Amino acid sequence: MLHLYDTATREVRELALREPGRVSIYLCGPTVYGPPHLGHGRATLVYDILRRYLEWSGLEVRLVSNITDIDDKIIDRAEREGREWSDITAKCERVWFTAMEGIDVLRPTDVPHATEYVDEMVEMIGALVDRGAAYATSDGVYLAVEHVPGYGLLAHQSLDDMLAGGGDREVFGAGEKRHPADFALWKFSKPGEPAWASPWGEGRPGWHSECVVMSLGLLGDGFDLHCGGQDLRFPHHENERAQAVALGREFARHWMHNGFVVDAEGEKMSKSLGNVSNLLDLIDTYDPRTYRMVLLQSHYRSPVSISLTGLEAAGRAIDGLDAFAARAAGVATTAPDEALMAEFRAAMDDDLDTPRAMAAVFDAVRRANSAIDAGDAATAGALTAAVMEVCAAVGLRLEGPGEVPAEVAERAAALDAARAAKDYATADAIRDELTSQGWTVETTRDGTTVRR
Repeated sequence: MLHLYDTATREVRELALREPGRVSIYLCGPTVYGPPHLGHGRATLVYDILRRYLEWSGLEVRLVSNITDIDDKIIDRAEREGREWSDITAKCERVWFTAMEGIDVLRPTDVPHATEYVDEMVEMIGALVDRGAAYATSDGVYLAVEHVPGYGLLAHQSLDDMLAGGGDREVFGAGEKRHPADFALWKFSKPGEPAWASPWGEGRPGWHSECVVMSLGLLGDGFDLHCGGQDLRFPHHENERAQAVALGREFARHWMHNGFVVDAEGEKMSKSLGNVSNLLDLIDTYDPRTYRMVLLQSHYRSPVSISLTGLEAAGRAIDGLDAFAARAAGVATTAPDEALMAEFRAAMDDDLDTPRAMAAVFDAVRRANSAIDAGDAATAGALTAAVMEVCAAVGLRLEGPGEVPAEVAERAAALDAARAAKDYATADAIRDELTSQGWTVETTRDGTTVRR
């Protein structure tokens, strides 16, 4: 049974499902005002790996991931560039899904847009006002956090501790708020800004209200798992939870957050710090599978540094797996090796320990190669089947010999023929020819394999 670290309880505990055999997951999606960066890529890949593992385990997964297509950042960019805000969101959403396809992330089951749910948000805010948990000011409608039992659960701080600890631009402020930690549910629009009607005046929803309505609306009360990056834990996720609590509704049963992507100096990757790498640039420069491999070899809760050295090492690991897939193409597979499958399940069920799972895969590849060398067909077949199944379970697509063009395969066969005739000069010339074309050439006693 899968156990995951729960941010709310600060312990690794079983992911207890609301409905047997079905998993309901909400993942905070992008605010579409710019290109996706490596942090976005990490979050989507981590939960893509989780989703694929759950589905491989036989569970039915419903993954909802929203698009925030109305936000202050979108409006600010539209004003700077003199463009319609909707043009920006439409283009950036297309770029987002291009990047997701590039890193082989499965499309969510549902992709709700914030602008499609404004009426429901107005209704929810009205319910909070009626309960006395929200109030209107001259610039919007705010949630009164003092009406929320246990506010600060995900931050692991009480309301008093937050106030004692100093200010934060998204939590504290002046104006007409009744408490410094109260946050906006509805913002009145300025002239020229996008606006929707509400009982309190024309405006737009606050960021923290969007996900409450969409998650509860699509997944229902007490859905299984709420996911996102560590940077969303507070205040965004805390303020989502606060609204559900104030409404008397059961929100997420389990909270999961992945660690930051940091640069070489250990800084969080963020647009405001100016050290963000564009995900599309990474896809254009490297085999897109390398980023998945980097993350598979890192625990999802730990910070990860994306560097040239790390990407190249991940690329070599991918090359090794591809070479194995090519070599093992002729191996008659049997039932997957039970020991490897058990080790894989144990690692993944232990808080998604993908580094341990991948270590088991690479050890199995080593043993399978040894079995092929020794002519041990039974062992080679079982290990090969297990490696292929595990890689598929975490979304790691391997490229076997079918990816090699016919003319390249013919040159590899000519190399083998030259070696058999002891014409090593010709064999070396063919090897150099293939290498110059970008192919990696490996020759064993079983013959020559080539791969990108």
